[in-house]
Amino acid sequence: MSTQPKVAVIYYSSTGTIAEIAKEISQAAEKAGAEVRLRRAAELAPQEAIDSNPAWAANASATAGIPVATPEDMVWADAVVFGSPTRYGNIASQLKQFIDTLGGLWAEGKLADKVYSGFTSSATAHGGQESTLLALYNTIHHFGGILVAPGYTDPAKFADGNPYGTSHVDAQGNNPVDETTRTAARVQAERVVKITTALKAGSAAA
Repeated sequence: MSTQPKVAVIYYSSTGTIAEIAKEISQAAEKAGAEVRLRRAAELAPQEAIDSNPAWAANASATAGIPVATPEDMVWADAVVFGSPTRYGNIASQLKQFIDTLGGLWAEGKLADKVYSGFTSSATAHGGQESTLLALYNTIHHFGGILVAPGYTDPAKFADGNPYGTSHVDAQGNNPVDETTRTAARVQAERVVKITTALKAGSAAA
């Protein structure tokens, strides 16, 4: 059995911040030795709402080629990194809708014993980033998953200051994803790959 970890990065992004972080995490995970699937949650908003926001419409067009996440991606993965903007201190309905389709897999125990982690963004500082990740992680406990947060395991984490996962303040699109956030994303991706590889190796040895 190969010990190369399979990592699914599954996200929802409206105006592009989360999509940018998702790409950074995917690329870092690949460089760390993982096989990666980058997947987006299906859009639920009406087209007129998307068209009313130029940034939203632009991101929808730019990411149209990224496959939509399916339950099969969850079965395939050894590790799943979920990403969502914060919505009132919680994950976006689009990502929640995808998670809510996984009940059958959960009942069969097929979501257990995988590594999980998360990332987010908000318009303002302290705008629900930590509560969004903690709310997401409630789901992981129900899955029986293995939560791998970045913590302060790398000196770079003292720059972005979020031990729960990568997060970014985008100031309504005025703050592009910067090097601090990209570094945090790389640290998180590398840690997910490292722990997942060790778990697979241990399972293979057993």
